[in-house]
Amino acid sequence: MLVLAVDTATPAVTAGVVELSGGTPTLLAVRVTVDARAHGELLTPHVRDALAAAGRALSDVDAVVCGVGPGPFTGLRAGMVTAAALGHALDRPVFPVCSLDAIAAAVPGEPLLVVTDARRKELYWATYDADGRRTSEPSVSVPTAIPLDRVNRVAGARIVDLGLPFTGPEHPGPVGLVAAADLTAEPGPLTPLYLRRPDAVEPGARKRVSPG
Repeated sequence: MLVLAVDTATPAVTAGVVELSGGTPTLLAVRVTVDARAHGELLTPHVRDALAAAGRALSDVDAVVCGVGPGPFTGLRAGMVTAAALGHALDRPVFPVCSLDAIAAAVPGEPLLVVTDARRKELYWATYDADGRRTSEPSVSVPTAIPLDRVNRVAGARIVDLGLPFTGPEHPGPVGLVAAADLTAEPGPLTPLYLRRPDAVEPGARKRVSPG
């Protein structure tokens, strides 16, 4: 099974081609650029280049896996729209994956906290047990509000000292995305995990100006 994996939930613009055989994901090619302002510009070229490096064509893809956050509105939307468009054009299923789960899937074996940058001096985070199962819902908070009593290490963005050793990748990778997806089931809805309202809001009604 050939899987195209994409993620734009963090500053990393990630596209990779993964071959799944006997339940084991093998990375064939990946393209990653860390640039929080280039998700829309770079993701499609990264998809094209990763497929070319793997010696495969879009028509060879059997499924698409997409990180759905949590993440900032603009970057996350770029990845999800691209994944949905590819799935529609190819008539292939698109599997949503929590981007924090993808990072955790790359670091099995011990209780773990996964964090990514939520800006505004906050972190997106979730905790996992030694088997990689999530033990808390994805959340956003200041670092001092994150519970650390049941974890041994931290994976993800290394932007603040949480008093525990860091391990694993800083961003979701293609193998982690595929490992965290249940490709044997029907894909769930492609729903973004924003956890926060977008900064942009619709303008309110104009104020009346009283006659002078």
